[in-house]
Amino acid sequence: MIIAVDDLSGPEIAEFLEEHVQQMRSLTPLESKHALDLDGLRKPEVTFWSALEEDTLVGCGALKMLDPSHAELKSMRTRPIRQRSGIASMLLRHIIAEAEAMGFTRLSLETGSAEFFLPARRLYEKFGFQYCEPFADYRPDPNSAFMTRTM
Repeated sequence: MIIAVDDLSGPEIAEFLEEHVQQMRSLTPLESKHALDLDGLRKPEVTFWSALEEDTLVGCGALKMLDPSHAELKSMRTRPIRQRSGIASMLLRHIIAEAEAMGFTRLSLETGSAEFFLPARRLYEKFGFQYCEPFADYRPDPNSAFMTRTM
């Protein structure tokens, strides 16, 4: 598997991310949806990675700089037919290493609190994330779980 920075210009990643946004909209009330669209992911404070296996897009993830020491994990997604195959772990390991190399000392995330998101929360726990209060501009929300880890 190759994990590489993606400029988000290709049609395959655009479709993949649109599927992500649509899935999040189907699972989460609009006021609780925090998935970034393409424009949000193209901001200068965001670094985006795609994971490819034999030229097939199988996953993605991003880091959004909140301040010089704190970043937010965004847009973690694995192609549905490839879920539970280790792709998310490889991506998360890569992004954590990149965050450390960029000098971040804290990495946080927001994910859903519903049962659907339980595998994601377990993955984050496995990588040392602990539940925390809302961070950055987030507010308490029963549909959200907030997690953080120090590097």
